[in-house]
Amino acid sequence: MENEDKKKIEDKRIKDKFAEKQWNEIKSKDSWAVFKIMSEFVNGFETLAKIGPCVSIFGSARTKPDHKYYKIADELAFKICKKGYGIISGGGPGIMEASNKGAKRAGGKSVGLNIDLPFEQSNNPYIDKDKSLQFDYFFVRKVMFVKYAQGFVVLPGGFGTLDEFFESLTLIQTHKIGKFPIVLMSKSFWGGLIGWMEDVLLKTNNNINKEDLELFYLADTVDEAVEYIDNFYKKYTLKPNF
Repeated sequence: MENEDKKKIEDKRIKDKFAEKQWNEIKSKDSWAVFKIMSEFVNGFETLAKIGPCVSIFGSARTKPDHKYYKIADELAFKICKKGYGIISGGGPGIMEASNKGAKRAGGKSVGLNIDLPFEQSNNPYIDKDKSLQFDYFFVRKVMFVKYAQGFVVLPGGFGTLDEFFESLTLIQTHKIGKFPIVLMSKSFWGGLIGWMEDVLLKTNNNINKEDLELFYLADTVDEAVEYIDNFYKKYTLKPNF
């Protein structure tokens, strides 16, 4: 019955897109949406402008606390915070919760960028109260992830995690943001995707440059990932208090 209800809701959403609407109705709805979008940007900018250097950690909302990736995310966030960085997560359960939990344990800054969804997403209890933000729009939320982060760590996840990884990668590739470190955690999880990028995107179709595959780093251990981020900034004589 639950699946039937979901299908009815989805069918209605599709039909509504094809329904004819009056110009005043379209203009009014879109105009008010602009104000909502603006308010999310302003609130995000004002809250996050003062958080200092942080690392955004991406990963699945479905990962359970007893899973190895949850434990890796917790330890990773803890050690990143001990190096002087804060943690930005998506604010929900799974890998996001583990990341905020590790930041909280370390006494570091713990930021949560939550998104309103009909399932999966709810605020985890490890976010700093003054650094918890709620979004209706994915694109506004993604701006906050990249604008206020000095690095990105991508743990195993689904479509949302892939979206966040490729968004960050594209912005760096096109020089829209600085060349910040991107770390993919788990060679067994990401190896197939990287192999496809090398064989299909690069060698077969020439859709990317060889140098583009150097925009991210593949790690298997927490210490390896933390060391890569820390060494990245040592190379540029930058420290976590810039």
